Amino acid sequence: MDTTTAIRDAEDEADRDAPRRVHRTAAWAAGLLLAAVSTVIGFRVADSDGFTPVPQVLAFLPWLLVPAGAGLLMAVLARWRVGMLWGVAALGLVAWYMEPYGKADDVKGDAVAELRVLTSNVEFGQGTPGLIRAVREERPDLLFVEECDHACAALLRKELPHADYPYRAAVDANGAEGSVILANVPLKSADGIDATLGMPGAVADVKGHPVRIQLAHPMPPVPREVGLWRSELRKIQEYAATGDGASTIVAGDFNATQDHAAFRDVLDAGLRDAARIAGSSRAPSWPAAAPAPLGAQIDHVLATPDFAARDARFLEIGDTDHRALAVTLTLHKENKPGHQQNKPATER
Repeated sequence: MDTTTAIRDAEDEADRDAPRRVHRTAAWAAGLLLAAVSTVIGFRVADSDGFTPVPQVLAFLPWLLVPAGAGLLMAVLARWRVGMLWGVAALGLVAWYMEPYGKADDVKGDAVAELRVLTSNVEFGQGTPGLIRAVREERPDLLFVEECDHACAALLRKELPHADYPYRAAVDANGAEGSVILANVPLKSADGIDATLGMPGAVADVKGHPVRIQLAHPMPPVPREVGLWRSELRKIQEYAATGDGASTIVAGDFNATQDHAAFRDVLDAGLRDAARIAGSSRAPSWPAAAPAPLGAQIDHVLATPDFAARDARFLEIGDTDHRALAVTLTLHKENKPGHQQNKPATER
């Protein structure tokens, strides 16, 4: 064999190896991408939040469509049939779990009262001026404010007239530990939830109907604090479960989405997500700097099934990493046998 022939044979062999190298590289890339997606979605299937970084990634579950889709494309490029099936399965599971969680059945009974509810994490009080502007526009009946420090509380007292919000329940503290509930309906004192960050509670008198109200602000699932996050969400779950059928509203920054098992446990304790009922189950509330539809919905208004919900809006208030959530809740009550509603005097 002469030198020219040897060189030609070597070039032909290199040409044959090039596609194989591309296929191998694509197969490896597909395997890595799909393995990562499958690990996270596997915890979702198992109804578990797992350990860091799983709970952090679960907050952005819909975006697993990107690596799952890329993995499928790599598998197609590699002509890897097992990888193609794997990719289709991963995409299907992510899409399945993107569906809103929880029931949204029609509420039974007659409408007896309506409440506009607004919740906002003002990030160490920085977003308070923007929140005040939103309150003046939305005119909520119940206002839940997380991370409301002493300066925030003082500004709310100064700028929101006592005549408009004469009732208050609060944990007065510095930094993220401070939280405030303001109301234009009477509030009766009640124990809040004992947690790292302030979570005050009360009982509201809504046109003669008692409604338990609770601000939610569990610790976020940062690395090494996932156990604390889970235990504080469990306290909220226990609060909801001990209501014994009483009308209840829990609102605030839950630091959790419907893709977290710990949050689904809260819903399963007898609450429904108002944004989900109003058709905004995937609207992002954090981080506010991320353009829609990026981000995660970790701010919620939850209520017992005797409340209907409409007009859910996520508001940009500025100077905070959260969007505020405003929603209208309508309380319904069923007439008991033998009970007649009072009629107007003209009809008596």
